[in-house]
Amino acid sequence: MTQELTDLRASILEGRYSDALAIVDELEGMSKKEILRKIKAFLKILIVHLIKNQVEKRLTNSWAASIRNSIR
Repeated sequence: MTQELTDLRASILEGRYSDALAIVDELEGMSKKEILRKIKAFLKILIVHLIKNQVEKRLTNSWAASIRNSIR
């Protein structure tokens, strides 16, 4: 949600009000359950890749990318 707020602020400051309203509509559509579901999914991915990394003692590029994406 932080990225959406940053985009919303930028849209307002730049006078792109239709973009700002679209972002507001998107934020209104997000429920707390949906946000928690997304966090849970990213945590699962993160944990799986961190466990793989520990067990296999290696880190592939795709795992590293997935870990970075999950953290963001």
